[in-house]
Amino acid sequence: MTGTTGTSSTTGTPGERNELTPVDLFQETPGPMTVSLATESDRADWDAYVDRNSDAAGYHEWAWRAVFERAFGHECRYLVARRGPVVGVLPLVEIRSALFGRTLTSLPFVNFGGVLAETDEVARALVDEAGRLAKSSGCKHVELRHIGRRFEDLPCRQHKVTMRLPLQTGMWDRIDRKARNQVRKAQKSDLTVVRGGAELVSEFYQVFARNMRDLGTPVYSPGFFREVLAAFPETARVFLVEHGTRAVAAGITIRHRDGLEVPWASSLREYRSQCPNNLLYWRIIEHAIDSGCRTLDFGRSTPNEGTYHFKEQWGARPEPLYWEYVLRGRTDLPDLSPANPKYRAAIAVWTRLPLAITNLIGPHIVRSIP
Repeated sequence: MTGTTGTSSTTGTPGERNELTPVDLFQETPGPMTVSLATESDRADWDAYVDRNSDAAGYHEWAWRAVFERAFGHECRYLVARRGPVVGVLPLVEIRSALFGRTLTSLPFVNFGGVLAETDEVARALVDEAGRLAKSSGCKHVELRHIGRRFEDLPCRQHKVTMRLPLQTGMWDRIDRKARNQVRKAQKSDLTVVRGGAELVSEFYQVFARNMRDLGTPVYSPGFFREVLAAFPETARVFLVEHGTRAVAAGITIRHRDGLEVPWASSLREYRSQCPNNLLYWRIIEHAIDSGCRTLDFGRSTPNEGTYHFKEQWGARPEPLYWEYVLRGRTDLPDLSPANPKYRAAIAVWTRLPLAITNLIGPHIVRSIP
C-alpha cells in the first residue's frame, strides 16, 4: 500500500510532497483562551471588538469606564477574553458600600451591560472569572444586566423592561391621538424646545434633581452628567423644554448606531398640566428621524406603572430586561429598587426634605445604589 509522504500535506497525489501555499502559511489555528483584567493597552482592541459585535450596547464602549471612575470613584474591573484577538468582554464596576456591602455590576447606573462574547464557551469563561473575582474581592454577588436571557442556570430578576419605538416617516399620524393633543397643548402654552450639549447640563440638572427629590429618590451628582457629555460629545445631547427662560422639562439622549436612547428625563410637577413631557419626547422623535435613527428607546420602566403607560401611548413596546446573578453565600436576590416595601418610610421622608439638602447628600447615597 502506498502512503502519503511529508508532514504538512493533507491533499495531493500519493507519494508526492505538497508545498504549503501562501494562504496556508497565514492561516491561524485558534490558540488557548485567556481571560484577564483589561488595561489601557487593551482599549483599542476592546473597542474594535465592541464595534464589530452586533449584540453590543453603547455602554460596552471603553469610554464608559472613565465615566464610572471619575463620576463615582468606583474601581472598574473590565474582563477581556482572548484567543489572540479579543473574543469576548465583560465590563464590571465594583461598588463598595457601608450599607449594602461590596458588589460587582455590569453595568451600574445604566440600563444595559453584561457579557458580550463570540460563543457560549467564552461567555461562560467570563462569568466564571467574574465569580472568582467577586470571591477574591469579598463581593456579595455579580449582577449582569442583559437584554434577553443569557444564562439559564443563573438566578434572574425580570422586573424591568425597556420601551422601544420603531421609527419611520409619518410618525405624527401613527402615535396615539391623546399624545398628539398633548403636544399641541404644550405648543399653545408657549413652551419651546432647545437642543445642545454640555452647556445645557446645569439647566437639565435643575429639573432632574427636583423631580428625583419629589419621587423620593436620591439624585446623581451633576458631575455624572458632565462626564457623560464630555465622554460622548458627538452622540450625547441635552434637550430642554422652556417656559420663557425657565427649563420645565429636560432629557439627555445617547445615540448608538441607528438607535437613540433617552436614559434620563424629567419634568416639573407644577407644569404637568401644560404637557411639557409630551413636547420633549415629540421633539426627540423628530430629531431621531432627521438623524437617520431607526429606533427610539424610551428607557427603563416598571411594567404597568405610570411612566410605562406614558411611553406606551407613543407606540413604544416593552422588551424584557434580565438581571442575572452570580450569588455568593446567599439564596435571595438583591433588591435595591425604590419599589421595595422596606424603603417606603425613607422615601416618604426624602420627598419632604429641602432640595438643597437632597442635592447635597443624594449623590453620596446613590453612588452605592447601582
